Amino acid sequence: MKIIKLKNFKENDFFEEFSNWLQKDLNQVNKIILEILETDSSLITELSNYIIGAGGKRIRPLLTLASARLCQYSGNRHLNLASAIEFIHTATLLHDDVVDGSKKRRGKKTANFIWGNKPSILVGDFLLSKAFKILINDGSLKCIDIVSNVSEKISFGEVKQLMSVGNLNMSETDYLEIIGYKTAELFSAACQLSAEISEIEETKKKSLKDFGYFLGISYQIIDDTLDYFSEEKISGKEVGNDFKENKMTLPLILVFKRGNKKEKNFIEHLIQNKKLNDSDLDWITEKMKKYDVLKDCLQKARHFSIMAKDSLGTFIDNKEKQKLMNLANFLINRKS
Repeated sequence: MKIIKLKNFKENDFFEEFSNWLQKDLNQVNKIILEILETDSSLITELSNYIIGAGGKRIRPLLTLASARLCQYSGNRHLNLASAIEFIHTATLLHDDVVDGSKKRRGKKTANFIWGNKPSILVGDFLLSKAFKILINDGSLKCIDIVSNVSEKISFGEVKQLMSVGNLNMSETDYLEIIGYKTAELFSAACQLSAEISEIEETKKKSLKDFGYFLGISYQIIDDTLDYFSEEKISGKEVGNDFKENKMTLPLILVFKRGNKKEKNFIEHLIQNKKLNDSDLDWITEKMKKYDVLKDCLQKARHFSIMAKDSLGTFIDNKEKQKLMNLANFLINRKS
């Protein structure tokens, strides 16, 4: 299969610097996670450790930690809350892979491929219960409310995405709504939790809530774009996976909208065909190239990245704020 390289994407070592900035806190979060995963069930421990240790960037808990720094929070509650956020994210990954029938994530075999669907679903449920136990022990009803709301929205987004599979008439607005529920709300919650325990003014709480949301939208647009325009050895994700699953993401929505009648008819034929192959993916990516889909997806991601950065306007300019601004820049220039 021919790969269209992302010339717009530049290598960036910022994320290593960003992680190092928060490394002490992140080490504590990892310690909390590992302690909680030590159970009498070898299946829970083994499967959970496998997926949590699968090489993800830990972006969501890092947002909780970075937001705490921005809010000048000096306690330890953010460490447990960051752990809860990671548990929720990991549970959604386990459930998503079962729903999608995925065989690979981050370059490794998925848990459902190794252990099966039932263990993956049950361990995902276990992680969700642990997340809420952390929140109950923290004692903040507001934090519980934030996370329970986001859990509901993630589930709702999953259902909406499932209902939209193969729907070529889906609008860009519908797409943004789905990724808002599925991805952006958890980014937002990760930031909100630190704002809540820091007891900052409401305007700043709203700023961090919005920052996380717009950052999540930008992140997911890039993620969906990488599904068509990346190299598997870099991204760790099977190229064209969304296409082969008939998921209506922004690149596919745009290319169908812009195609001529003959191209639209062929796209409809491809979507109806349950056995898409690499040559089909080559064809669709060539049409995306023809209609500047990559450029416009990147532009849309940058738009929401700018909105995220603008949301931090209520905070004074300092090192912590700049780190989060730089994170927004990094996430739209990543290759994986």
